[in-house]
Amino acid sequence: MSNIKKCNSLEEVRQEIDMLDDKIVELISDRSHLIRQAAAFKNSVDEVKAEDRIEYILQKVRHAAIKADVSPNMVSELFQIMIDEMVETEISEFRNSEIF
Repeated sequence: MSNIKKCNSLEEVRQEIDMLDDKIVELISDRSHLIRQAAAFKNSVDEVKAEDRIEYILQKVRHAAIKADVSPNMVSELFQIMIDEMVETEISEFRNSEIF
């Protein structure tokens, strides 16, 4: 477990959770912006979909979840949802860049 603060009340726990949620959203946003940049380096929609890369990421996060003592199924499902959405965004970015 990382540096989790020892809380003294439910309210304090909730405040810590709220701060983590904000950080998680910020990290997802950062990832999304990098995904949009990645579209510029790809030559086809198939390359955007990068199924081998997706499988690699899902296996990597499953192993990281196990190491962090959190459900690997939950983590991989969350990543699958995030990846699916981001691939759609990247496909849109790729197609828009083809026009210009």
